[in-house]
Amino acid sequence: MSFVVDSSIALTWCFEDEATPAADSLLIRLTNDGAYAPSLWPLEVLNALATAQRRGRITSEARQERLALLHELPIILDTETAEQAWTITNLLAERHGLTLYDAAYLELAQRLDLPLATLDADLRRAANAIGVPLLGSLTN
Repeated sequence: MSFVVDSSIALTWCFEDEATPAADSLLIRLTNDGAYAPSLWPLEVLNALATAQRRGRITSEARQERLALLHELPIILDTETAEQAWTITNLLAERHGLTLYDAAYLELAQRLDLPLATLDADLRRAANAIGVPLLGSLTN
């Protein structure tokens, strides 16, 4: 079964000090079954990698390697993210105190009736509140 993956999980695959057994098992699951993400997902992960390079956390070469890794993953980008932003996503953000970016992951998981893989505590809380199943773990 597939799932919705957010940037917090994906970035654990890019930084050794953020890796967890739960996130590693999700990478295997994603490789086998694929996953979904809102269309903003590439912007979020690419921005995080660019920021990591600017701050000296990774080199340019390491950034390019991680970009290639993420780009090759079988992640289907949702084509309705922008349209949903005007309605359901906006309401979810307001109701649960989320950023619109985080609410986009929640909306997609709810709409596709799939579990959500995230490490974001606020997003996990909101998912629990509306009955969206969760994957990943906040602890190792």
